[in-house]
Amino acid sequence: MRAARMDKEQQLLTILEIAKIVAMERDLDRMIQGLLRCLVERLDVIDAGVLLIYDPTDGRLTVKAAQGYDFALLQHIRLAPGEAVSGIAFENGQTQLYTTPEAIAAARENMSPDNRERFARATLGLPQVQSALSVPLITGQSKLGVLLLENWREPHAFGPSDLTFFQHVADLIALSVENFRLREELQAAQALSEANRLKAELISTLAHEMRTPLTSIKGYSTALLMEEASFSPETQREFLEIIDQECDVLQDLIHDLLESSIIDAGFLKLEVQPVLLPRLVKMVVDDMARRSRRHRLVVDFPEDFPLVEADPDRIMQVLRNLLDNAIKYSPNGGLVVVRGEVRPDHVVISVADQGVGIAPEHLNRLFEKFFRIRSGLGRHVVGSGLGLPIARTIVESHGGQIWAESQVDQGSTFYFTLPLSEPNLDRTDEE
Repeated sequence: MRAARMDKEQQLLTILEIAKIVAMERDLDRMIQGLLRCLVERLDVIDAGVLLIYDPTDGRLTVKAAQGYDFALLQHIRLAPGEAVSGIAFENGQTQLYTTPEAIAAARENMSPDNRERFARATLGLPQVQSALSVPLITGQSKLGVLLLENWREPHAFGPSDLTFFQHVADLIALSVENFRLREELQAAQALSEANRLKAELISTLAHEMRTPLTSIKGYSTALLMEEASFSPETQREFLEIIDQECDVLQDLIHDLLESSIIDAGFLKLEVQPVLLPRLVKMVVDDMARRSRRHRLVVDFPEDFPLVEADPDRIMQVLRNLLDNAIKYSPNGGLVVVRGEVRPDHVVISVADQGVGIAPEHLNRLFEKFFRIRSGLGRHVVGSGLGLPIARTIVESHGGQIWAESQVDQGSTFYFTLPLSEPNLDRTDEE
């Protein structure tokens, strides 16, 4: 006699529930576990079940879901094709029906010692399996795994009439697993495509941005080397100053590229220490002032400005970037003000210019990699499009925020905050 019979209505409701799980679940492991749970809970003939997936990297079947067993113990079992009940079904590619405990024990005789020991621990205290059904999961020519269903109450619980139904169930599970894998492969391919696109964009951007300073360096150095030409000391110095400035531009481009690569690799390192921001800002402003004679740079900090915990070199990097942008995008000169304000739990540093400004639709994209806005200056402004994203990463790594406010033709102000209490940093430097 059979322990329980499945009627058509029970089969139909089970298929509908399986289809619902497949349609709604977006995680492969949860979907597999949900499908197996559905079979065990809805079909009286099933007391326990295991779903194994083939891992091509080591050529073995791995337990991905279990009902009626301790999954934590079973998941360490690795079955070779042809090994035990599930391995035989996988290797043959055919459903295996075991109607007695003796038939099941015979199929398990070839289990490896390690797997036999793990299986004994996982089944300790549980009833002996009386009958079992092992169904391979196959799509096209690909064997994906095995669905193992067990009855603990009576031999011959599964009959030949059940095979067609459970094969349909296995086919549905196999298609669902294959769809998940295809989706993951598609996402990986899209991620690779996006990475290649960004790489190509980076190369294109750098090639374009380096062309301008290299052209100037080549032109002026060639002129200085012309034997038939004679230049006054003043003109020679002017040419050399231009060459020096363009070398600085190239150095900044390369520096931004290297910094971006370090950040992408997760190797941003902070050397945090107490910092006097007014002194730090003045050092950067004095250095930047020597590069531009058209701009008047002003520092405005209250006298009692508190110490902050920060990496001074990284904060100077942020300030140089913001001041460099302020100077680049206000070519007619004007006032550039670096101001510090104290709030209850943080400080705010701002860099304001009187330049061309930024359109509202561009403000939210300023900190995206490689994003460059049209300057409205009638000329190209050299840059990598990496400076502001690098600044954002540095500020956020300190526990702060960075943003911009601007109006076209009325200048721009960039703000960033630093917490007054020591930030909770995920630092890579050793304590």
